[in-house]
Amino acid sequence: MKTLYPLSLIIAASFFLSSFNRAEKDINSSKNTTNIAAVYNSDTDNLEKLSKEFFKRYSDLKKYKSDIMSLYKKRALGTIWFDEDQINEFGSVLYEKAKKTNDLNIPYQKEIDELFSSSETKLSKIDADMLLSSLYVIYTQKNNSDSKKKISYNDTLKDFLNYSTIEQATASTTENVKVEYDQYYKLQDVLKKYKKLDRSNKWKPIVPEEVPYKDLRPDAVSSTIVQVRTRLYLLGDLKNDSKSNIYDRELMDAVMKYKVRNGFKPNYILAEEHIKEMNVPLSDKMETLKLNMERCRAISAQIASSDEYVLVNIPSYELVYVKNGKIQLTSNVFVGAPLTKTTIFNGEIDRIVFSPYWTIPQSIVNNELKSKMAEDKNYLAEKNMEIVNGQVRQKPGPDNSLGLVKFMFPNPDDIYMHDTPSKTLFDFEKRTFSHGCINVQKAKELAVAMLADYPEWTPAKIDKAMDGQKENSFKLSKKVPIYISYFTSLVNENGEVGFYQDVYERDNELDKILHTEEAVGIK
Repeated sequence: MKTLYPLSLIIAASFFLSSFNRAEKDINSSKNTTNIAAVYNSDTDNLEKLSKEFFKRYSDLKKYKSDIMSLYKKRALGTIWFDEDQINEFGSVLYEKAKKTNDLNIPYQKEIDELFSSSETKLSKIDADMLLSSLYVIYTQKNNSDSKKKISYNDTLKDFLNYSTIEQATASTTENVKVEYDQYYKLQDVLKKYKKLDRSNKWKPIVPEEVPYKDLRPDAVSSTIVQVRTRLYLLGDLKNDSKSNIYDRELMDAVMKYKVRNGFKPNYILAEEHIKEMNVPLSDKMETLKLNMERCRAISAQIASSDEYVLVNIPSYELVYVKNGKIQLTSNVFVGAPLTKTTIFNGEIDRIVFSPYWTIPQSIVNNELKSKMAEDKNYLAEKNMEIVNGQVRQKPGPDNSLGLVKFMFPNPDDIYMHDTPSKTLFDFEKRTFSHGCINVQKAKELAVAMLADYPEWTPAKIDKAMDGQKENSFKLSKKVPIYISYFTSLVNENGEVGFYQDVYERDNELDKILHTEEAVGIK
């Protein structure tokens, strides 16, 4: 799914989007990445200093000191519960498991809760990781309290991080793996089908007839068409396999179905990238399904308890608005670039702002606007901008970088959702343009759907509020949960599975932890 972006669009997108403080925050956070393992293995004095300072701050954990510090011995990676600067899936699962364990006395519960809430935490990555390690030790002790054997925390941790229970979860008996979020079981069903398909030995690599490869279009005749037809039949996109080598109407419909569910641009062209995607081994697909089943377990309780919510899935660049158990609206979105990733977290939408102002980050003012303002005294007026209290802001209007409506949900990274005048960016397959905020293609439609239970907000009033003349902020009487998630595979309401690009390489990082003993660091 590689896409080349016109430079002008990239420059425009960077100018249009907010949350520029995320980049600066990422830089600051990267300064606090001391490798615990390196300290442990290279310098006993430094290790002692590190642990002494930690257990001085968290004195109630001193009795667990030996067990906690032993977890980091000979580790190839410095932290256990972090991928880069974010808590990994294992940390989230540990937290959820601990919350569901009765009579579990957890020191510094408030500090640990803050790590998984939308409120800002002042903890360093090392303190956060060691607090989660203490949670792990306490949780393990509780679950092994009936055993007379001495607990080997390293061996238990290895099992925990390897998730051998994933295979058990896909078996026919699931009494002990109750998951509220039904997406888990949809993925499980697909996994069973893929295992059966793998055992059938019908999955053969597609070998293109043309070298170098040439795009195939409707009415083309090629042996490649025969192979593509068989592949789409096995995947369920095609009801019958006629073995025809002609790119006919029947195959066109199947190709479109395949592309839509996998996040490709909806057209009938069969490019080389589509053949490569079809040739991804079933074993890889099954691993992806397992990873995403675990993600379902981590967030299931929150989504299951919400009768209304917004779900944004980063890899599929899609937003879904659900109310009373039914999908009310879906919309394309574009999200943060790899260097300014959209944060994965849960929050609550509490305000909708129509015809918003955009306060321009000082970095853009210094790097771009000052020189233009010096060259042209009318520059700000021409761009519908003004200076208020020493800050440059763009006034409401159709060309405002935030569009005509934004959706606010308090969070430490100042991320929010908003409309955009850059509609052409939604035409790209890979939509990572922003500095962290979520740009919504159907922003107006989302506002209308969310305000359906507010009689005063008629369509006419919404249109007037979005006329770009004056900012109008409305506080919701009932906050709407929002879940910014990262699923590289999902099953839609029709039972069709989609596999999406691992745009932030979170699957790769998780896979290293799952399958590489060196990455786990326990020998």
